Amino acid sequence: MSRFHRKTAPGVRNGRVQRTNNWERSPSPYTHTPARLVIDRRRPSAGYRHLLLKRDVERFIALIPNWDKLAVGLDVICLDHGRDDCDGWYNRGVLGVCAWSEQMRYELRGDWYRGHRAFLERIGARVEVDEPRDAPVIHWTDDTARAYQLCHVFLHELGHHADRMHTRTKRDSGPRGEPFAEGYAFDLEAVVLERYFAAFGVPE
Repeated sequence: MSRFHRKTAPGVRNGRVQRTNNWERSPSPYTHTPARLVIDRRRPSAGYRHLLLKRDVERFIALIPNWDKLAVGLDVICLDHGRDDCDGWYNRGVLGVCAWSEQMRYELRGDWYRGHRAFLERIGARVEVDEPRDAPVIHWTDDTARAYQLCHVFLHELGHHADRMHTRTKRDSGPRGEPFAEGYAFDLEAVVLERYFAAFGVPE
């Protein structure tokens, strides 16, 4: 075999050696602003599963009043992997709803339950309450969990987006924090929930 000097760079341009490979990041809706809203569904983490399909998200956003206006600046809706203590998240134009745990029965924090009790009743979620211990136990079904993900988690994260879009720099993902997003979700839920029942059915 004859020996030769392998060329490791394609040449020099303007005094700079050019790289052999293309180091540019492949276009992604997370790194490049897409021309239109993208719904991305990631593989669930171990012990989690997706209750939502892309078409469920598409059907749901059609129920939200003034969606075209609210969605300005929203680039991606991510049906994410799933992880402990995280139902959803928002970060600079990307709204995430996490995959659902395979565990459908678990204990709730008392303060969280008191803040969400009326909503859980409206979607028909079954909760057992041990008053002395203040340790409510919820029994989810696929239907009630799906209603919770869309009619509360999604709307909560949309509240963070609305909060960001009202800031001058658009850099902060939620300057007014969780209280604003939670109030935003409950306000929109009052309008959207009956539409949700009509489109998706009453949870069982």
